[in-house]
Amino acid sequence: MEKEKLQKYDEWNEQKKTIAFDKKTEKIYFREGDIWWCSLGLNIATETYGKGESFRRPILVIRKLSHDTCLAIPLTSKEKKGSWFEEITLGGERKWAMLYQVRMIHKKRFQRKIGELDDKDIARVKEKLKILLELS
Repeated sequence: MEKEKLQKYDEWNEQKKTIAFDKKTEKIYFREGDIWWCSLGLNIATETYGKGESFRRPILVIRKLSHDTCLAIPLTSKEKKGSWFEEITLGGERKWAMLYQVRMIHKKRFQRKIGELDDKDIARVKEKLKILLELS
């Protein structure tokens, strides 16, 4: 099992090198409320990671920091309960924002835009995150 895990990290590291030097991402434009497939990689322990060959997962752009970076929240399609999760609807499907996994992401990790949250959902997610991080 250890050998398989090491091999997965090697696969991710090779892919991360490609992502780091990819020039195609210069034409990516994003804004708050966007949902993108994003190469999050293979992370450690309980840190959320991407799946499949591209190590990707959908993310919600919660705050644009610059034209290259944002604060993002990974999403899951598995129902989650608790104060660190917020249910949203995307294309008629229920998803859960994993608020405890908020992180800064560079647009080089973005792969494909999935959609956008409506103003009501994005406001609800931001308010819950603000309360949970005790920013109010």
